Amino acid sequence: MSWIRPPGPVGDGLRIALLGGSFDPAHEGHLYASLVALRALHLDYVWWLVSPGNPLKPQPRSMAWRVAQACRAALHPRIRVTAIEADLGTRYTVDTLRALRRRFPGVRFIWLMGSDNLLQFSRWRNWQQIARFVPIVVVRRPGSALATLPAPLTRRFGQASALGAPPSVLVLDGRRNRASSTALRQAGGLGAPIEAMLNPLL
Repeated sequence: MSWIRPPGPVGDGLRIALLGGSFDPAHEGHLYASLVALRALHLDYVWWLVSPGNPLKPQPRSMAWRVAQACRAALHPRIRVTAIEADLGTRYTVDTLRALRRRFPGVRFIWLMGSDNLLQFSRWRNWQQIARFVPIVVVRRPGSALATLPAPLTRRFGQASALGAPPSVLVLDGRRNRASSTALRQAGGLGAPIEAMLNPLL
């Protein structure tokens, strides 16, 4: 087993949420979901997993560009940006989770995502196995706030009232953030200043 450098501390018992995506570009929606989870779940860290490529989306811009943008957007000391999937050689979330659990067995990993991703989660490879690997936390996003009702994930495993052992799907609510990477790419920019939009949570 090759040694992989983690983006931060990986001591036994640490609670680390994983927010995966192409981050093309990273935006205030990513930061908002991370801050909501950090506060609500008393997490130690959130890792932003900048993926080499999403099998369900077009080829993203370069890894170096996306990591640099994510580092600028991650405005909290407990949010760590990492390209660890490229180091692991994994393309699918289920394989990434399997590799991370094997390399860092003492860490309590949590999968974090917006409710917009919940709409397509059942298209992910071995999505039911992902739910059995780690607890899943969903932060509601505009336009998909009701996605938790018909989603195959919540129909299959239900909704938990608190973070628990997997399979466990916890939905977090709060002020809705409308940012999306797709909209920002189409607009050709990074949107409004992240600090201005999220000052109450920082």
